[in-house]
Amino acid sequence: MPTPSPLEDPLNAHIAWTRYWQLMRWMALITIGCVVVALSILFYLHGLVSIHIYIAAAGGVFFALMLTSALMGLVFLSSGSGHDDCIDDPVSRDISPDE
Repeated sequence: MPTPSPLEDPLNAHIAWTRYWQLMRWMALITIGCVVVALSILFYLHGLVSIHIYIAAAGGVFFALMLTSALMGLVFLSSGSGHDDCIDDPVSRDISPDE
């Protein structure tokens, strides 16, 4: 029987999710800064072109960075809370430590 996840405890879950959302708020601020830099470079290189290019570039940079931040944040949440350590890995039981 697998060991229970530390995230099943409401206090541990609250602490882990609070840390996750704090990380996401910081990453949102950094992402907005990256969008401003990307749009500035785009304007410097190409001047004033269609507004649709700037909207697409801003949306693309924002979406890509926030998606990456969200997924990496979930990896850190899972690892940092001990959720990864409680899995029942059937493969690890088949290999003896002497081999």
